[in-house]
Amino acid sequence: MARQDNRDREERDSEFVDKLVHINRVAKVVKGGRRFGFAALVVVGDQKGRVGFGHGKAREVPEAIRKATEAAKRTMIRVPLREGRTLHHDIEGRHGAGKVILRAAPAGTGIIAGGPMRAVFETLGVQDIVAKSLGTSNPYNMVRATFDALKKEDSPRSVAARRGLKVSTLQARRRDKDDAAVVASDA
Repeated sequence: MARQDNRDREERDSEFVDKLVHINRVAKVVKGGRRFGFAALVVVGDQKGRVGFGHGKAREVPEAIRKATEAAKRTMIRVPLREGRTLHHDIEGRHGAGKVILRAAPAGTGIIAGGPMRAVFETLGVQDIVAKSLGTSNPYNMVRATFDALKKEDSPRSVAARRGLKVSTLQARRRDKDDAAVVASDA
């Protein structure tokens, strides 16, 4: 029975992709010299709309990465994606001095984003996005700001449910508005 549980856990873990975003070496000065420790920031996702990040600290790098990966799997969030490749709408996120702007992009654009944000989008499964980081370049704050933005992401289905409408009605209103904008720009 225990072997079956182990196999199930391995299958569940194998569906996740993890990316190491940052490793920080810290030193503690003691009587005999310096003691080094390591802090790791890892992003984990299933490339189908679920993503999480974790932070782990240990005396050795592999142990810090393992702890960070476990923490990331515990804090996963689900993000609704349009056509499984981009966001439904543009959003902004903040954390501390970190501010990020995420914009939905047409097919074929690719991931246009800086280092820590790129890792989040690759593990999330986004293929087309344009992102800009304003403010800090600290990877911890950039990742947290990106997650703040992703938590604000709304799908048309959830908006329609909140308003008590059908999704098709909501989509039709959007098309009508887009058509009116095209006519206005032609005039």
